Amino acid sequence: MSQREIAVVVGATGAMGQVIAHRLAARGLKVVAVARSADAVSTLVASDRNIVPCVADIASDSSIEAIRAAADGPVRVVVHGPGVAVVGGVLEAPTAAVVDAVNIKVGGMLRLVRAVDARLSAGSRLIAIGGHYGSEPSPYAATAGVGNAALTNLVKQMSWAYGPRGITAHLIAPGPADTDRLHRLAAARATRDGISLDEVLGQMKKESAIGEFTTVEQIAWAVETLLAPEANALAGSTLFMDAGRRKAIP
Repeated sequence: MSQREIAVVVGATGAMGQVIAHRLAARGLKVVAVARSADAVSTLVASDRNIVPCVADIASDSSIEAIRAAADGPVRVVVHGPGVAVVGGVLEAPTAAVVDAVNIKVGGMLRLVRAVDARLSAGSRLIAIGGHYGSEPSPYAATAGVGNAALTNLVKQMSWAYGPRGITAHLIAPGPADTDRLHRLAAARATRDGISLDEVLGQMKKESAIGEFTTVEQIAWAVETLLAPEANALAGSTLFMDAGRRKAIP
């Protein structure tokens, strides 16, 4: 009997990660949920028998062995989706916070892929969740912008490094996602600017061509869609999911 295929999801206990984990589990994959908080991982695992825990800090090299031990079968897909601290724009963001963001985004993706390298095979997917600010810098989110821009380059390099083995690398770049975290950030901006939360959210929606935020369900749909064999044609590319925010060509 063939072994059950595995999906490894980093940042699995976040608003986006939970939806991705459940969607991949519903597809029949065994999901290794990677997160720092043992309590949060336990809650997620209790909600779905197809999800197993892996408590690890992706910002540390120690996560490599932890993930390697948990991913005990053929790995169909890895999804790297940890969040980073948002501490303001480039003029005020602490240097350490920007460095930490790159370590989590880029270093974390390297650790994740190296942990499962021996379990990958033709058709496996390496998926990183970046973001709109990686290509459209924001005065409010230097960490996300720098970290996600660097992640874009890493995915390109991984595409060429793993392509000869039939393994493809992909970047998903969603626009601001409608989560509690977004609302907390919007509330901070509202306080700073002396306006209401609804006004800030309205301003942010106007940055979209269709006046919407991206949803976590849409991001999870994109992850699952990349598992299709036809997605080989998207190797090394960025899938922009910003609801029409990006104006640059290409």
